[in-house]
Formats: sequence, C-alpha cells, structure tokens
Amino acid sequence: MESLEKKEQLNQLFEIYSTLLTEKQVLYFDHYYREDYSLQEIAELYQVSRNAVYDQLKKVEEHLYDYEKKLKLFEQREKRLKLIDEAQKNNDLTLLEHIRKLDE
Repeated sequence: MESLEKKEQLNQLFEIYSTLLTEKQVLYFDHYYREDYSLQEIAELYQVSRNAVYDQLKKVEEHLYDYEKKLKLFEQREKRLKLIDEAQKNNDLTLLEHIRKLDE
C-alpha cells in the first residue's frame, strides 16, 4: 500500500506535468490515483495484463519525478506560495505585486 503522502505528491506533480505523458499513462494514472481503481480493474477495463498496468504506472512515477528534478516547477510554485503567504501576513503590498508579476 502506498503512503498517502506519496500519492499526494504524485497527484501534485501530475497536475503540473500530465501534458508530457502519453494518453494511456494519463488514463491509467487517473483511474489508479484519482478514482481509486485497483490494478486488476484497470487491466480489465483496457484488456491488458495487470502487470502491464503496473509497469505503466511505475513509468509515470519515474517520469513525474524526473520532470520535477529537471524542471523544478513544483518547487518554484511552492516557493511562490510561501512568499505570497508571508507577504499577506505582513501586509507587504509591494512584495505581493512583484510576485504577481512573476506569474505573468
């Protein structure tokens, strides 16, 4: 059984990098991680082996972690959110404006 923390992290990475995955990888990921299908249910749905589904999901995990390692989009988003949070707590309107410009 996978940890809840790992699933949450994979879902967050998927939100960012899903467009870089194949259609089949997106479907399998969506069924497994978001709709809570079992490997067997996905295999029956797409008429493939359970092992084929497992292999695809492992590839998706590898790709998502690799994309983040190289592109760091999730890390950058988290840093921006932290800065926004700090600026709002301190009522720093100038900092908030600079952060908003980063997103444009």
